[in-house]
Amino acid sequence: MSALICGSFAFDTIMVFNDKFKNHILPEQVHIINVAFLVPDLRREFGGCAGNIAYNLNMLGGDALPMGTVGTDFASYAEWMDSCGISRTHVTTIDHSYSAQAFITTDTDDNQITAFHPGAMNYSHQNKVSQAKDVTIGIVSPDGRQGMIEHASQFVAAEIPFIFDPGQGLPMFDGNELLQFIEQASWVIVNDYEWQLMQERTGLSAQEIVKRVRALIITKGAEGSMIYTAKTLYTIPSARAKANNDPTGCGDAFRGGLLYGLMKDIDWETTGRIASLMGAIKIEHHGTQNHRVTLEEFKQRFKENFGYTLLM
Repeated sequence: MSALICGSFAFDTIMVFNDKFKNHILPEQVHIINVAFLVPDLRREFGGCAGNIAYNLNMLGGDALPMGTVGTDFASYAEWMDSCGISRTHVTTIDHSYSAQAFITTDTDDNQITAFHPGAMNYSHQNKVSQAKDVTIGIVSPDGRQGMIEHASQFVAAEIPFIFDPGQGLPMFDGNELLQFIEQASWVIVNDYEWQLMQERTGLSAQEIVKRVRALIITKGAEGSMIYTAKTLYTIPSARAKANNDPTGCGDAFRGGLLYGLMKDIDWETTGRIASLMGAIKIEHHGTQNHRVTLEEFKQRFKENFGYTLLM
């Protein structure tokens, strides 16, 4: 079985400013702001929701088929995917375009200034769900707006159940559009902030949403997650992390674990814990695709965290 993961690929350029922004941005001069920050620490990471989710699902032994659009600067990312055994069959290069990329500068107060260039991501609708073969499950994660809309409809037409994961793309859609996604999806996943926005825009409660989908998953960071189904609310604890180095990409790691559980038809309580542990393993490492764990190590940590043996 394969999971078609529709979403973005991006380069994340992360810089550290060893001072405080507030010491250099004068409130009385913001109308003519002109500042430069010296950033001696810089790293470039491979990211984007489709790339991150596929990386985590493959790590667990799942068959990930990421689908996205990239620019002519994608060569180094492509080499990384090949080295990790991640399929590039449905990664489409857009001529005369850069891949999506974020430029993130963080100061010593953990404030961030981010510039995001969507680039080739805006052409994601050029990829079609029908191009993928032997797919049994899908996910619509943050991507170009039109691509998200069309891929959801294409999953329905192909009778492939899918997760709606609006993520950072949620503000692009109004209430009626979000309602349409919910009606089409088999599962919906959001974090607690996104859940508040979804409630405001759709007017739906969790109980009303689970009348339309098989489950609603709300992640709450270190507080764990909640999985709402028509009959049961599952409270999933967070897994213990050995270090708290970088939360970026933890949500995508969680989604990789969620897809694995759904593909293996594992019960919700265990699926939620698999996803939780994937997020904990990710947070221990900087970047979104720098963590690594064997299945034996994963099963050992699962037992240590949750007190029972995971059969994978």
